[in-house]
Amino acid sequence: MTRRLVVTGVDGFVGRHLARVAAQSGFEVFGISRNAQPDAEALASLTGYASADLRRGWPVGVPLDADVVHLAGLAAVGPSFDSPQEYIDGNSAMVTSMCEALLSAGFTGRVVGVSTGAVYAQEEEVARIETDPVAYTSPYVVSKVLTENQLAYYARRGLRTVVARPFNHIGPNQGPGFLLPDLLRQHLASAPERPLRVGNLDTRRDYTDVRDVARAYLALATAPRLAHDVYNVASGTARSGREILEALYEALGQPVPPLEVDDSRIRVTDPALIVGNSSRLRSDTGWFPAVSFRSTIADTVAAGL
Repeated sequence: MTRRLVVTGVDGFVGRHLARVAAQSGFEVFGISRNAQPDAEALASLTGYASADLRRGWPVGVPLDADVVHLAGLAAVGPSFDSPQEYIDGNSAMVTSMCEALLSAGFTGRVVGVSTGAVYAQEEEVARIETDPVAYTSPYVVSKVLTENQLAYYARRGLRTVVARPFNHIGPNQGPGFLLPDLLRQHLASAPERPLRVGNLDTRRDYTDVRDVARAYLALATAPRLAHDVYNVASGTARSGREILEALYEALGQPVPPLEVDDSRIRVTDPALIVGNSSRLRSDTGWFPAVSFRSTIADTVAAGL
């Protein structure tokens, strides 16, 4: 029997990759986003589509014999400080709309709610595990912890839910507002003799290729049994912004240009290290990151902007 997967936010960075990975694995993929129609790239992976603002309600016609990966939402830390209530209200309302509709319809699949590895307190420079304490460091994090609690509530009401906490992910076609695409965009827009404006390149983050992240979500959605309700999605390796920069210029085949520190790009509250431990995910699903760091950078450069 053909398996079905519903992906909210299907035309976003991760959604496109997840739809493609699922379709290539033989799934029928039903996508949801706010756009009236998906673009040709997203549409190629879909067997069905609905346009909806999930803050207002869940669309009709969504398959009930499917699993759901909920990716839709406001997903950037920085802008959340300027629009805190928009993040909290919006991300929470989407979960309410989805779960209330699925409960009423007698949905029997699994719902994977995508949270973030940014929820963890970073008081020690060690890899975070799922039982570590959380810290409310931004409105974005507050909104994600809230959605995690909502999913736990709906699990008590009968939905099968699981939370994924992904750490940083990068790869082809990532949009602006993140380190690698922003560096690449600045490079392409700058004259050769001009310095590259950067923030703090010494902070280290756990970067996983977006295609590996997509496979992790698919594994969580379709695992016959899960022993836990929260899973980290992480490579387990921390890399500095400087390593990202050097790998980018290696892929471009050019020397690293002069750098100029832009103080407006530095948040003094940023921890020096964020890294995750995904042993629980690996043990329960067999997932592991398969795309090498150098391949991620090279593929991102090859895909362009």
